[in-house]
Amino acid sequence: MTVPAPKPQRKPRDEPGAERGDGRFPRGLALRVFVYVVAGHLLAGFLFLLFKIGGAE
Repeated sequence: MTVPAPKPQRKPRDEPGAERGDGRFPRGLALRVFVYVVAGHLLAGFLFLLFKIGGAE
């Protein structure tokens, strides 16, 4: 009976989506931040519109 050799550990820079070390964000993280910022502004704008229509000052 043979024992399988352990798999070599991957370095963080080899992982998909990991930061490349050139100071840039991973693409997935940047996309999520952009979507959350846009969605947050849309929600804030909708609430602002509701307060304007409702006459609250």
